[in-house]
Amino acid sequence: MHHISRARSLQSERIERIAVFIDGANLYAASRTLGFDVDYKNLLAHFRQRSYLVRAYYYTALLETEEYSPLRPLVDWLGYNGYSVVTKPAKEFTDATGRRRVKGSVDIEMAVDVLDLTPSLDHVVIFSGDGDLRRLVESVQRRGVRVTVISTIRTQPAMIADDLRRQADAFIDLADLAEHITRRQVEPRSRTPMAPAARTGAPVRATPADPFRETPDLPE
Repeated sequence: MHHISRARSLQSERIERIAVFIDGANLYAASRTLGFDVDYKNLLAHFRQRSYLVRAYYYTALLETEEYSPLRPLVDWLGYNGYSVVTKPAKEFTDATGRRRVKGSVDIEMAVDVLDLTPSLDHVVIFSGDGDLRRLVESVQRRGVRVTVISTIRTQPAMIADDLRRQADAFIDLADLAEHITRRQVEPRSRTPMAPAARTGAPVRATPADPFRETPDLPE
């Protein structure tokens, strides 16, 4: 009995192994809509305090046609400060109204990394509200790993798909996490901002992490 109780004690004290997967554009849009900037250093510290953080991934698409991307300083900083940064070329196209659009989904890249790392994890944390990730969450759960999804329902409309929220083992509203990962408060943004160029009919060039329209401040 002594050995059994000791084994149970050791098991209860075992630190949970987690990995964090961040859709950069999705997190940026959600945090700005809620009115704050993310402190990525504090974000890592928050999860390290509660578990053994195996890895933290940050995904974003970059326009290769631009000599300078406003995302580049942030991407470089993250790569030197504890994040595995995954980038992909964004595709630029003209929609039916003649406006320039940028397409850069990172769902496939995230799914591959999540499934590769799942055998080494107890818990997967995904920063995204994209409903296309529901099947990924379901697949991870079938392998015996818990999944937490972080997005927000505090906006109108909500920024997380209902089916993704229902599928996850746990949902954390980004607004409730803000006190732990906020670098500074900013003016909340509308879900559908209209840039001056759009109002005048001029072509709109946005980065894949729209609404990035200026060089982002780097985490302190």
